Amino acid sequence: MATDSETLPAEGKGQNETLVIAASSLGTVFEWYDFYLYGLLASAISMHFFAGVNETTGFILALMAFAAGFAIRPFGALVFGRVGDIVGRKNTFLVTMAIMGLSTFAVGFLPSYDTIGIAAPIILMLLRLLQGLAIGGEYGGAAVYIAEHAPPGKRGFYTSFIQTTAMIGLILASTFVVSLRLFMDADSFNAWGWRLPFIFSIVLLSIALWIRLQLEESPVFQRMKQAGATSKAPLKEAFGEWRNLKIVLIALFGAVAGQAVIGFAAHLYPLFYLEKIAKVDGATSNFLVATALLIIIPSFVFFGWLSDRIGRKPIMMTACVIAVFTYFPLYKALVAAANPAMAAAVEHAPVQVVADPRECSFQFDPIGKNSFDRTSCDIVKAYLARGGINYANIDAAPGTVATVRIGEESHTAPDPAKLKGEAKAQAIAAFQEEVHAGLSRAGYPAAADPAAVDKGRVIAILCVFGLLATMVYGPLAALLVELFPARIRYTSLSLPYHIGNGWIGGFMPTIGFAMVAATGNIYQGLWYAVVIAAITAVVGIFFLPETYKRDIEA
Repeated sequence: MATDSETLPAEGKGQNETLVIAASSLGTVFEWYDFYLYGLLASAISMHFFAGVNETTGFILALMAFAAGFAIRPFGALVFGRVGDIVGRKNTFLVTMAIMGLSTFAVGFLPSYDTIGIAAPIILMLLRLLQGLAIGGEYGGAAVYIAEHAPPGKRGFYTSFIQTTAMIGLILASTFVVSLRLFMDADSFNAWGWRLPFIFSIVLLSIALWIRLQLEESPVFQRMKQAGATSKAPLKEAFGEWRNLKIVLIALFGAVAGQAVIGFAAHLYPLFYLEKIAKVDGATSNFLVATALLIIIPSFVFFGWLSDRIGRKPIMMTACVIAVFTYFPLYKALVAAANPAMAAAVEHAPVQVVADPRECSFQFDPIGKNSFDRTSCDIVKAYLARGGINYANIDAAPGTVATVRIGEESHTAPDPAKLKGEAKAQAIAAFQEEVHAGLSRAGYPAAADPAAVDKGRVIAILCVFGLLATMVYGPLAALLVELFPARIRYTSLSLPYHIGNGWIGGFMPTIGFAMVAATGNIYQGLWYAVVIAAITAVVGIFFLPETYKRDIEA
């Protein structure tokens, strides 16, 4: 617990607190800008770096490249958390910023798959891993740095400003991407315009480094170092002693895991959902998400401030419980608002796939060797998956040729066992045209009608998602700082935070869309967020201690 600071000398805090908040927060904004570009440009990245596979697989692989940066974050937390507890807070997050910014800048000049083949996605993945490694040390450093400057009773308020940085970074990146899409034709943007936000990041890196260089070391760390009270083995002390490891596990499953999925369900998952499921064009999707996030940013500070008065735990657990019961109806309302024609078609002319389940493959091919034309079921599902069509599965007798039902219509797929070569290709093309015509007659749109998108309703729904995220995220930094002793604080809080946000939350878009591809149900991926939020609510309510009145130097 945060009760081991009695060995520290009682010096005053010599640095302006406004500068601490502004410098730490602004620097982190730029890092999140870099990080979110991958998610915002997943379609372009899929096109340029994963061109050797089918479209559905390419998009999932692009999301996996995005998720790879999250996967490595806990290792960055271990590396840089240890450095931060031994060497200091300030120098550690200067190093993480430099690594992250340079790896992002390099993507802007990385040759595509068509130019250097398989080396392109490999290098992209390596750069993404470097970026994730760096951000693994960033959040913990910034959160600890601000909290250790905050006066008693204001830690939630002070650290809430850094909680806004992820949203501001996403808005900054979204604004840049939307502006390019508005002022460039689609061909130019897809060919080279998507690289500009990555190249521009070098400017932001220079500004962020200059800002961070104005800071001094944390006063808590300075006093620990003067007193010889810093940990010599923070990893062993944090994770090798049950009294500390127990708190790490409670922090992960009783706070961070729920925060992670609720956070991603508020910004990145809706963005992918609008584009790939509701079929809203990219520029509009980015605009709607960015507008909603801009509206809810002040609520981060509000809930941070409120947590200083009523506690961190009741606010965060309330958000988790609400999320469990509202995500399915809210996402259905989101589709209805963004693409009412699709929602109406799903309701009045549902699509069903009647097939032998043993002939149905999972619509994911990471090495690009499966064309999904070996069975009639694969032919059907590959076409529907590419179109983002919601469908239900009905098991048929062994050997049955797959059939698509669209409302009252039925369309039987060609049997590839009876066809070869050009005849097979022609039969598949004819079947796809037939299904396309049937979907059109049933009212399924190829894309959302821009005039029919109810932007007000979409933004309102996105704001609800955002408010839940601010409830659980606004008080989080203060909670994590207060849970752990100062000598191992950087290490202890960084690992659960980055396991939660790197693994549990970071893989939400990838796992969610893989679940959609596997089942055909466009809402199936929401179960991932709902189950994790429910686990956090249970663990948090029963095991997470309240921390808001703790003295982190007592």
